[in-house]
Parts: sequence; C-alpha cells; structure tokens
Amino acid sequence: MTRTAFKKMHGLGNDFVILDARAQPVAMTATRAAALANRHSGIGCDQLILLEPSARATVKMRIFNADGSEVAACGNATRCVAAILGREGLAESRIETAAGLLEATTDGQDATVDMGTPRFAWEDIPLGYAMDTAAMPVAWDGLSAPMAVNVGNPHVVFFVKDLDAIALGAVGPLIEHDPLFPERVNVNVAQVTGPNTLNLAVWERGAGLTQACGTGACATAVAAIRQGKVQSPVTVSLPGGDLVISWAPGEPILMQGPATFVFEGEIDWAHFP
Repeated sequence: MTRTAFKKMHGLGNDFVILDARAQPVAMTATRAAALANRHSGIGCDQLILLEPSARATVKMRIFNADGSEVAACGNATRCVAAILGREGLAESRIETAAGLLEATTDGQDATVDMGTPRFAWEDIPLGYAMDTAAMPVAWDGLSAPMAVNVGNPHVVFFVKDLDAIALGAVGPLIEHDPLFPERVNVNVAQVTGPNTLNLAVWERGAGLTQACGTGACATAVAAIRQGKVQSPVTVSLPGGDLVISWAPGEPILMQGPATFVFEGEIDWAHFP
C-alpha cells in the first residue's frame, strides 16, 4: 500500500482528515496520526478519523487527536461520518466508537446523532478521587465549581457571566493536564444568553482551542439543563457556528448540526512512515 484516499471535512470549523480503511486496512500509530494532523508538514486537522469495518454497525470510527492520542468520542466527526454514509445512500446509520454505538441520520446537509446517555459519577468521568461532580470544589485562575460530565469522553463545564473575559488559551491546558483528571479532560466555558441559548468556548484535550466541539456542546447543554439554567432544546453557539442539543434526564442526547465536505486527496505513505 503506497497511497490512500482521504476526505477533508469539518463540522463548524472543527476539521478532520478522514481515511476509509473499510476495504484496505491502514496501520495507524500516534506518531503517524500526529504527522498527518500537522498543519505545516502534513494535511492538517484537529482530529484524524479512521473508518474500519464493523461486525456490529454500519462502520467503525477511530479518532486520533492532533497530538496522536486516540480518544473514544467526537461529536462533530460523527456527523461527518454520517454525511459520508449518506452520500453512499444511507440516510440512517449506526456508527461504532470506543464509547459505544451511535445512531445517526442525515439529510445531505445536516446530521443528527444520538450521542448516548451522559454519566455523572466521579469514577465515570473519571476523576482522581471521589467528589461531587455537580459542583466540584476546585478552581483554576478564577474558574471555579465546574460540573463534570462524561459524554463518551470527559468534560468539565464552567458557567461565567462574561465569556470574553476568560483567557481559555492560558487556563485550558492547566486544567486539561491537572492530576485530578487521569485521562486528561476537555474544558468548556459557557455563558447563558437566553432560556434556550448559550455561548461556548472549548479547550479540547489533545487539540487545544477549537472552532467547535460536538461533545463539548452536548456536555455543556446537559450541565445547563441539569442546573436549570436553560431548557431543551438548546442552541449552543461556538466560534464556528451553532449546534442544537436536545436532552432530558434519563434520556440520550441528540445533537444536530452541519457536516461540510472541503476536498479529497491521496496520502503518499512514503512521506508518513
């Protein structure tokens, strides 16, 4: 194997290189994923997505962050995969991830994904030790008392009065790598703007500041609903655009938003050993 076709896609600016390994396997390592994600010497992306055959679903999706680390969930990438399957004639699909099986539908423009049921127990986040995840007794540089939510990957959510006043690029990596989070964590800072709306900025583990984070939007909407700050459905406005999140306690999270094709190409593996 010397070349493999890829698709470049994004969900609200959260961009992906998507390799189809359903017919021809691709050996992926952390080093190779990071090299492909490099925006100067590779193709460039927030996450690299590898599609593989699945015995339980339409397709298996593996997710590698820009630093090469493999993670279990990515909401925006799931919508992009649903859109690829939609182009293949499958308006409805089931996508296998390390976080579980996700049901998705697409109309060719937008996609809706059932992201599963959120988890709140400290050991499910996971945290380094037991504490109340609804209002964690911790703080970093003015950000305090977050809610922790696992939506296939770990998130902490802070609500603030002025989102623009938060230097997330500085405090985000401190929180991501805090020993409290043995698997690191995604950091969400949100400002409620109405009964069904909020603005959100996300520091994504392994990727940094991002234009959009689908699981972050899900975790933040769930936290806001659970705290009585908003009502479902919630329009979550990120730097790259809006996602609509629907959730009720005990029910799965539904995420709706766009999936955009950018271009296609081929990877010459001689440059990425």
